[in-house]
Amino acid sequence: MDLVKVGVVGCGTVGSGVVEILLKNGDLIEKRTGKKIELSLVADRNVEKVKKLDVPENIIVDDGFKVVDSDVDVVVELIGGVTVAKEIVLKSLKNGKHVVSANKALFASYGKELFEEAKRNGVSIRFEASVGGGIPVIKALNEGLVANRIEKILGIINGTANFILTKMTENLLPFKAALQIAKDRGYAEADPSFDINGIDAAHKIAILSSIACGRWITVDDVYVKGIRDITPFDIEFANEFGYRIKLLAVAKFENGTIEVRVHPAFLPKSHILSSVDGVFNACLIEGDFVGPTLYYGMGAGKEPTASAVVADIADIASSRGSSVPAQLLYQESQIFIKNPEDFVSSFYLRFTAVDKPGVLSKISGILAKYGISIKMAFQKNVGFNGGVPVVMTTHDASFKTVRRAVEEIDNLDVILNPTFLCMIEE
Repeated sequence: MDLVKVGVVGCGTVGSGVVEILLKNGDLIEKRTGKKIELSLVADRNVEKVKKLDVPENIIVDDGFKVVDSDVDVVVELIGGVTVAKEIVLKSLKNGKHVVSANKALFASYGKELFEEAKRNGVSIRFEASVGGGIPVIKALNEGLVANRIEKILGIINGTANFILTKMTENLLPFKAALQIAKDRGYAEADPSFDINGIDAAHKIAILSSIACGRWITVDDVYVKGIRDITPFDIEFANEFGYRIKLLAVAKFENGTIEVRVHPAFLPKSHILSSVDGVFNACLIEGDFVGPTLYYGMGAGKEPTASAVVADIADIASSRGSSVPAQLLYQESQIFIKNPEDFVSSFYLRFTAVDKPGVLSKISGILAKYGISIKMAFQKNVGFNGGVPVVMTTHDASFKTVRRAVEEIDNLDVILNPTFLCMIEE
């Protein structure tokens, strides 16, 4: 029976989960893979923390590079970040070791470089846990949907933002109050910027779209907008007119172009992703032959993410000596990234105006000037940020056109605050 030696670098939340699975379910994994997977080294600066996991003291080290320079077959990088983690991964690959990682930021920023290094050295990188926690969405793209041209990816892939929006929807809470609940329950970090500003989801959709189109998409290619500006009024309006607001990650492929974006979106209540609540994630992937497919589950957390990491280790153990998976990642397809100005969508617009006659006609006049057709207009005589809210939804228009119109509207003397605009994903 082949022996596969594993070294874990980083024993935080996910790393400790990986260690626990390998120690507890090692026999089960061996029966299912036909390979003995041995936890050979665990590296963490806090050695005492690792000892509490019942890890034998003789395999605990305080420096990740000691794992890289050892005789392990697989290095599991779980320290996060894109500096030391990149050094760990690159040196592991150059040393001929397979790598497993959950590091979405690393792959979204340096994936092309890392995979080329892996290919040169004939080793594998597995990264299922970088997107969707325990949901096997990367494996679905790499394997299950390999016969399809991917036409669309829609994802709710940040549990923190989804939890906040769920609380805002259920209780009409202000953003800050819902964020505090997320922090109190451990779903949001002390500094939640990456989650609420959409950066975390942007890393993930960059990875998924790279696999789907055969060209490396980096986080810099993704249009990103967070959820800070959403108010209970927007939630209430959306609900009244048959929508829910979600932080949506989108990749659409058409005629040799790809548009990649992360932003709050109005989704019809009838849309399958509208019912994804709390910290759950879901990813809807549409292929030209298979049609729409849905992947749903816990998108983060110790156990689900550790489960995905160990599954990657088992995959490597079962196919040792194989090169990097996902041959799509080697191609430099003639795929062009669409400028956000060219995105076409219907829009929700919320203006904050003075309470006087003629406001609606001034706004609609400017929209008409730019050829933007109004689908619905609504004014509510309630206090809102020092004025009254005026809400409109539009028919399809280019992002560029809508933004220009909004800039002109915001310069009107009857408009008190910057306008909030949100795409509607029908």
